[in-house]
Amino acid sequence: MTTWFTADIHFGHTNIIKYCDRPYTDVVEMNAALVDSWNEVVGANDDVWVLGDFALGTLADTLPLAAQLNGTKTLVAGNHDRCWIGYGDKGADWVTRYLDAGFDDVIRDATTINVGGIEILACHFPYRGDSHDEDRFVNHRPVDEGQWLLHGHVHEQWTHQNQMINVGVDVWDQQPVSEATLADIMQQANQLDGGVVRP
Repeated sequence: MTTWFTADIHFGHTNIIKYCDRPYTDVVEMNAALVDSWNEVVGANDDVWVLGDFALGTLADTLPLAAQLNGTKTLVAGNHDRCWIGYGDKGADWVTRYLDAGFDDVIRDATTINVGGIEILACHFPYRGDSHDEDRFVNHRPVDEGQWLLHGHVHEQWTHQNQMINVGVDVWDQQPVSEATLADIMQQANQLDGGVVRP
């Protein structure tokens, strides 16, 4: 059994193809290719953490794609997930719909998990940085106390910056990234000065 991490899949989001220079001609091709690339690496008995922004577009069409994806899936909701804590009670009402679509667990805010023997934070948002010109959703970002953080939200902006690792598909060849790969990044970074590592 392997544990995987991913974020910012944006199933059903036509404009993300242009925004992030994704290698697809349209959203139909993108949705199918993302399902295939997930299932190429994730096995039926694996665990996958999705750190936000799973599906957009018409959710009646895009949310059920979760059932086509291998593994036991946990969603840590992001700002484009209707079940995100930032939507308050309306978001809470959506949790069951995400579970019915194929997620095994939904976490509406940041959480603490163990990766490679290191206790880290998992959240859709980084401590700082954004895919836009200014940091949005600052009230929902975790506080930087020097702990490693796995996140999404920044799309193609960086892979690793200081104690933050972006697990978004736009920097991992449109696929989930393994726990072993992330643990290796943390171990190597702990031996070097911080900085930015780009794909």
